[in-house]
Amino acid sequence: MVGARQGAAKPLTGRDNPVAKAFRPIRSAFWGVAVVSFVINILMLTGPVFMLQVYDRVLASGSVPTLVVIGILAMVLYVFYGILEGIRGRILSRLGQRVDARLSGIVYKVSNSLPVRLGRRAAKLRPVQDLDTIRQFLSGPGPAAIFDIPWLPLYLGIVFLFHPLLGFVGLAGAIIITILIGVNEAMSRSPSEEAAGQAGRRAAVVESGQRNSEVVTAMGMQGALTSRWDAQNGEYLATQRRASDRTGVFGTAIKTIRFVLQSAILGVGAWLAIKQEITPGVMIAASIMTSRALAPIEQAVAQWRGFVASRQALKRLREVLQVADSEPEKMDLPLPTQKVNVEQVFCGPFGEAMPYVQNVTLELQSGDGLGVIGPSGSGKSTFARALVGATPALKGVIRYDGAELGQWPTTKRGEFIGYLPQDLQLFDGTIAENIARFNEEASPDKVIEAAKLADVHDMIVALPEGYNTVIGRTGRSLSAGQRQRVALARALYGNPFLVVLDEPNSNLDAEGESALTGAIKAMREKGSIVVVIAHRPSAIATVDKILCLKEGKMAGFGPKEEVLKQVVQPVQRVRAGMGPGR
Repeated sequence: MVGARQGAAKPLTGRDNPVAKAFRPIRSAFWGVAVVSFVINILMLTGPVFMLQVYDRVLASGSVPTLVVIGILAMVLYVFYGILEGIRGRILSRLGQRVDARLSGIVYKVSNSLPVRLGRRAAKLRPVQDLDTIRQFLSGPGPAAIFDIPWLPLYLGIVFLFHPLLGFVGLAGAIIITILIGVNEAMSRSPSEEAAGQAGRRAAVVESGQRNSEVVTAMGMQGALTSRWDAQNGEYLATQRRASDRTGVFGTAIKTIRFVLQSAILGVGAWLAIKQEITPGVMIAASIMTSRALAPIEQAVAQWRGFVASRQALKRLREVLQVADSEPEKMDLPLPTQKVNVEQVFCGPFGEAMPYVQNVTLELQSGDGLGVIGPSGSGKSTFARALVGATPALKGVIRYDGAELGQWPTTKRGEFIGYLPQDLQLFDGTIAENIARFNEEASPDKVIEAAKLADVHDMIVALPEGYNTVIGRTGRSLSAGQRQRVALARALYGNPFLVVLDEPNSNLDAEGESALTGAIKAMREKGSIVVVIAHRPSAIATVDKILCLKEGKMAGFGPKEEVLKQVVQPVQRVRAGMGPGR
């Protein structure tokens, strides 16, 4: 089946949204929980009925055998209640985990792509944490309380059967509590949303400090950053306190009203018992039943913050997953081997008003080497990201052997694209896994070939565990130059057709630069197109074409010698005071 030409991803709404798809298969399980909750609430009548029988039958008759029989019956019913309560808890726990399992993959995938898709707006989004919030709520006592609330009319109906006056007292208390819940919802929504936003910004401050721990230590920034953290944390605690205070006020009020109502039922029941309209057993049973009817409401209010947080997390998750990366089935195209065409391309980070790169047009053939030069901020890195599909083309198109990048599934792009970003990062794992891009079916021969191309093989095998050396936060620490050469090997893995290297020699010594030059030459000889973003001349020693960018526009493109004469030498003359053209 041939997929449609990929432009912007289509928004997924309604039944197509991944969140809806994750919850759809477990709806029947929720119906099962509702049935179990019904039986649990029926069994909860055991206490009031037992008290009614004790007061009105056992005490009146003085029959010990009757007490033993109803006591054993009550014990059996309580055992069944405990078993069902445990089953309900286990079901809800597994439902939460099932939702997590269904969404975790796509949430992680979307989380990784958010900076590309949303730009700066992605900084405040934490899809994985939102999924954790939803799972924790589903696995906690909150849903159980929600399933118990609908049975409130059952208990009040029984109280009405005992005596209408007792029923009206209970109904009045339920109405007051319901009103308080509505007010609580209206007044707690804004502080809860603000607290969620502050939590995201607080987490971002922590992540930023961890990423830059070496700079913080070396430059004595800990004090200033701690003050910044204290201010951020203070705002977070203040918003949490406001949200907690409002919820706490209503929770306390509802709890107090429940106690008052229970005593009121006892008082009214005692008055009715004195008038001999009900028995003492009915009085006690009505008090217990009214308290039981309102207990789920009190428990729901106690879990209200978790419920609101889960609801907000669910809303954010739906919005984030509105545009999912689920791709239509596509016909397999052969991997590109001939050329790359850049046709009037405008590109820049998502959400920016103006493109960083404007109207770039060029063609590269198999074996070409392109050096991209220009002053800082001229759009070189943005252009590099556009070539590999990490930055969207706002206008124009980039073609590989005549086809747009979107015509290949994302899982296939790594077979013909290699990329070394300026801000390189290696992942927690072994060196071999990093070079192989965590491909579980990676060939050791290809890993070693890529390492030798980057001239990092000898360094790796000199380590105690060689290619199995674990690096990252929990493993061995590599120098900046070593990390860059391992990242270069990762970019060269599998001999990709297009290799884009952004400042690949920024951390390399003379030996490393020599290895880089050899790698670029070797890849070009294999037929690859190599694009090098460079400030230092040594990085473009083996390229044959130059693209010069200035303020995002093409200031020159063509054979290296011609462009350097056209662009670089006049600039040098001006700086030397000779004037242009001299």
